[in-house]
Amino acid sequence: MREVEVSRFVRATPAEVRRALTPTALVEYEGSFSVVDVEERDDATVVTAGSRGLGLALRFEERDGTTYYTQGGDAGPFDAMETWVTVRAEDDGSRVTIRSAVSLGLPLPNLTDRLAAWKRKGELKRALSSLSADLG
Repeated sequence: MREVEVSRFVRATPAEVRRALTPTALVEYEGSFSVVDVEERDDATVVTAGSRGLGLALRFEERDGTTYYTQGGDAGPFDAMETWVTVRAEDDGSRVTIRSAVSLGLPLPNLTDRLAAWKRKGELKRALSSLSADLG
């Protein structure tokens, strides 16, 4: 698996940022998939998303103040994907950091996982840009 991380200062309080970063919003902010369905469970929220015939389920849960989500099942663009979102107070706003680990599970993982991580980093940058614009 390859890991990528992006971080951005947002001019909003940590509470405002956390309210904005719902599972549905995170998927939409990333920009690659549209939300099809949301299922609230006792221990997690499962978001079903799709784009151009490709679907996937993302399982979201809170872990010690960090939003953690992973691609579930066998469907989806990755063989494995997990992501951590942290929000910390900074100056008059918040520092939002998103870290993700991805693998395509294909031959030549040094190349294929590097490409997957590059694509994922673009999604994470887009998510933080969209969040910042919404909270402007």
